[in-house]
Amino acid sequence: MKIKSKILRFTLFSGVWLFVAACSESNSSFAQQSVNEIVLNVYKRAQCSCCSKWMSHASDNGFKMIGHNQNDLSEIKNKYGIHAKLRSCHTSVSSDGFVFEGHIPAKFIKRFLAEKPHGATGLTVAGMPTGTPGMEFGDLFRPYKIYLLKDDASVEIYAEVNTSEEQI
Repeated sequence: MKIKSKILRFTLFSGVWLFVAACSESNSSFAQQSVNEIVLNVYKRAQCSCCSKWMSHASDNGFKMIGHNQNDLSEIKNKYGIHAKLRSCHTSVSSDGFVFEGHIPAKFIKRFLAEKPHGATGLTVAGMPTGTPGMEFGDLFRPYKIYLLKDDASVEIYAEVNTSEEQI
């Protein structure tokens, strides 16, 4: 009887551990899968190498990138209400319609998509600040602001990036 009891306990114990391991594996692959399913359509000029570098940065950080080369980007920027003073070289649009203008570090896009701030349409980094992803030139870095674009056409500061380390 003692042998049957030990076998039963061992079987139950092993089954529980297999279940826990399977759930852990499943959850980690689910988390990875959900990050990999974030699709960004990137509207850019074909010749723009900094846009390609930024796309590599975003891809390396779990985004699926779909590039759309265009000669005139003003139509897409107008469509998403990006004011001329807040524009950059490329415009990215998530599959759920949020817009990300310019060289925004992937970590801020992920944070925005996790939070989905009420009344927000996206983020922008105006211009092409030195040291942002895709605009790296050695150790050169210029602090910059990431602006929150709102559906009433207003903007507010979403984040201030003062060092290159804050982008990671």
